[in-house]
Amino acid sequence: MAAILACERVTKAYGGLVAVGNLTFSVEPGETFAIVGPNGAGKTTLFDTISGISSPTSGVIRFDGHEIQRRRAHEICQLGIARTFQTTAVFRTQTVLANALVGSIFGQRSGSRLTLQFRSEALESALDALELCGLLDKQAQIAASLSVFELKRLMLATALATRPKLLLLDEPVGGLNRAEREAMIQLIRAINQTGVTVLLIEHVMKAVQALANRMLVLHHGEKIAEGAPADVLRDEKVVAVYLGKHQELVTGDGRGAA
Repeated sequence: MAAILACERVTKAYGGLVAVGNLTFSVEPGETFAIVGPNGAGKTTLFDTISGISSPTSGVIRFDGHEIQRRRAHEICQLGIARTFQTTAVFRTQTVLANALVGSIFGQRSGSRLTLQFRSEALESALDALELCGLLDKQAQIAASLSVFELKRLMLATALATRPKLLLLDEPVGGLNRAEREAMIQLIRAINQTGVTVLLIEHVMKAVQALANRMLVLHHGEKIAEGAPADVLRDEKVVAVYLGKHQELVTGDGRGAA
């Protein structure tokens, strides 16, 4: 089966600083693939290059048969990639439903309408996403009134309203308490079971171990290990990189910036 996402020798440099260096990996359709690494490893920069926020300096990124490394963010979204962020990115002065509708409109393959005239299928996509994320009963509320956990789910619902094939999640359980983390893990698992491929960045290893079929470890923008979580966490290079923090990795409560 062909990979849904393939990064081939991808490099992102800012002047003399190489944030991602010569990175090659692929994600299979239907799997959950995790990317981990210490602070400054290049994880979020990698997401930026995949989602079109910034272009790689060199290399090829293929999604569902299309080269996307020079495409704009809205074009990549309309091809079928949606993304969430470390911090909650929502329209706080708008209703929960309006947030999800923005996702469903701009994710339409036929292109967006600047007038935001909502078609019936856009409304259906928005409501379906809110229901899956447990926010259907809050659709009329202003987003600013939501809790942190609800805001994370709203950001996720807005991404899902684009009806993606691939969902990029940047620290989805960050900032949540234990019960909320478990609920988010269950939600991501349910999303994956609908057929959406998931690529996630996460520092909480319990979440990675609960969700990921495979994982990749970045260090200074380069891959040092890839494989099943149980194997990667025993890799000597990974242990060396996280010397003094290895227990934090395994137990799952470590936090850090991407």
